[in-house]
Amino acid sequence: MTGNDVILVLVVVTALGFDFTNGFHDTGNAMATSIVTGALPPRVAVGVSAVLNLVGAFLSTAVAATIAGGLVQSRDVTLTVVMAGLTGSILWNLTTWYVGIPSSSSHALIGGVVGATMAAAGASAVKWQGLVAKVIVPAALSPVIAGSVAALGTYLVYRLTRDVAEGSRTRGFRSGQVGSACMVSLAHGTNDAQKTMGVITLALIANGTLSAGAKAPTWVISACATAIALGTYIGGWRVIRALGKGLVEIEPPQGMSSESASAAVILCSADFGYSLSTTHVATGSILGSGVGKKGAVVRWNIAHRMVAAWLLTLPAATLVGALAYWAAHGIGGTAGVVVVFAVLVLASTAFFVASRRPAVTPENVNAAWTGSLVPEPPADEVIR
Repeated sequence: MTGNDVILVLVVVTALGFDFTNGFHDTGNAMATSIVTGALPPRVAVGVSAVLNLVGAFLSTAVAATIAGGLVQSRDVTLTVVMAGLTGSILWNLTTWYVGIPSSSSHALIGGVVGATMAAAGASAVKWQGLVAKVIVPAALSPVIAGSVAALGTYLVYRLTRDVAEGSRTRGFRSGQVGSACMVSLAHGTNDAQKTMGVITLALIANGTLSAGAKAPTWVISACATAIALGTYIGGWRVIRALGKGLVEIEPPQGMSSESASAAVILCSADFGYSLSTTHVATGSILGSGVGKKGAVVRWNIAHRMVAAWLLTLPAATLVGALAYWAAHGIGGTAGVVVVFAVLVLASTAFFVASRRPAVTPENVNAAWTGSLVPEPPADEVIR
C-alpha cells in the first residue's frame, strides 16, 4: 500500500466519522419537538429518525455534486487538504455538541474544506460565487423562510381548531407529528448525508481514482448513509434538550407546524443542490411556531446565543481547517496526515469521555425536561 493509499483510507474513515457526528449532532432537528410533546418516546423517535436518515441519503445526489465541485477548484485539492478540512469541521462539531449548541454541521464541513484549500492554494482556489449562492445566501434566508411558514401554519391550526376540545386537538396533532417528524428525518438524510458523499468524492478525485466532475459511487452513498444513521441513533440528547425545551414551550400543533415547515424547506433546497443547514431551518421553524401562537413563551436570549454560534461556525471551522493543513504540510507527507488524524482521535475521545453525564442518557432525558432548563425569561422576551 502506497503513502497516498494510506492517506485516502484515513480521509475516508475521517469523513465517515464526521458523518457520524453529524448524525448525533442533528438528531434534535427532526425529533426534539415530537419527544417533548409526547408524540413519540425517545428511543422510538431516534430509531425512526435513524432509519429515515438512511433512506433519505439514497434519494438525491445534487448536494453532493455541489460539495464535490461547486465550492473549490478540484485541481487545487489534495488528500491532505481534504483531511485538514475534515479535522476543522469535526473539532467544531464536537465543541458545539459538548456545550449543547445546535450549530451547523454543514457549515462546519464547508468552512473546514474552504480553510484548508485557502491555506494550500490561496483564496483564488475558492469558488466564491458558488459559496455565496449555494451556502451563504441559503444560510441567511432559510431560517427566516422556515420560521415564517411555521408561524403562519401555527396561527392557522390554532385558528381553525379553536372550537375543538383541547384533549382531542392534542391527540390529533400528536398523531400528525409522527408523520411530520418522519419527513424531517427523511429530508435531513437527503441533504446532510450528501455533504460527506461530496467530500469523499472530492478526495477520490484528488487521488485520481475518479475523474473531475464524477458522481459519488454507490459504495460512498451506502457508507455515508450508514454512518449518519448510526450517529443519529447513538447520540443527540444534548442538542435535543436545547431545541426541544430551551427555545419554546412546544405543544403538538406547534410541533407539527414547525416540523412540516422544516421538511418542506429542506427537501426543496436538496432538489436545487443548496448545501443547507438543517439546524438553521429547524431552529427557525421552532421559533416561528412560538411567534405564531398567542401567549407562547419564546426565549430570545437562547436564540441569540445560537445565532452567535452560527455566525462563528464558518470562520472558526475555516481557521481550524487552515491550521490543520499547515500542521500536516509542515510535518510533510503521510506522516503529517497520520499525526493530524491521531490528534483528531485523541481530541474526539476526550470530548466523549468528558460528556458522560447521566442527565442526558435516553432513559432519563424525559426527566431532565421536567425541570426548568433555563430561568424564566424577562417580560420583554415573551410573545403575547
